[in-house]
Amino acid sequence: MSLPFSANYLAPDSADSSSSEVSAWGLLRLRQQLEQGLPLAPRPYLALAERTGLSEQEVMNAITQWQSDGLIKRFGLVVKHRTLGYTANAMVVWDIADEQVQALGKAMAAVPFITLCYQRPRRLPDWPYNLFCMIHGTNRERVLAQLDSLITEHSLQQVQHSVLFSNKAYRQRGGRYVSHD
Repeated sequence: MSLPFSANYLAPDSADSSSSEVSAWGLLRLRQQLEQGLPLAPRPYLALAERTGLSEQEVMNAITQWQSDGLIKRFGLVVKHRTLGYTANAMVVWDIADEQVQALGKAMAAVPFITLCYQRPRRLPDWPYNLFCMIHGTNRERVLAQLDSLITEHSLQQVQHSVLFSNKAYRQRGGRYVSHD
């Protein structure tokens, strides 16, 4: 189980409580379209609506419902950071006291250079870490300097941690919701 420290990107809209029947084919097309990512458009949900035969509100309601039901667990960007020049990428793992992990996780998630922060259970005896944060940078020296400033700012000098720099970029893609057999 992973517990992220980030905001939910879609809030339910209770303003539209119409009970009209939504097209099952439209919903299937919406799932297929979501696999391609959100359109780069001023109103991406309207663009999806036009592609699927649904209304913009039906698209937003369906996505919100799928999040609520657990079909969509995360909704956000897939950034191909290496393409942007960020080649020094470090996952910093921390062994934080259980009573402090929530507050520290939220504080770290608010730090501008931390791009991902979440809590996971420890896997003792080999893996004592329960807080994970990602720092992307253009070089290792800058990432380590940012880490040093984080440690100083949050008084983490005595906290056990490890810095795991990535040496390979794996394929990144969004969720898959429709069988492609």
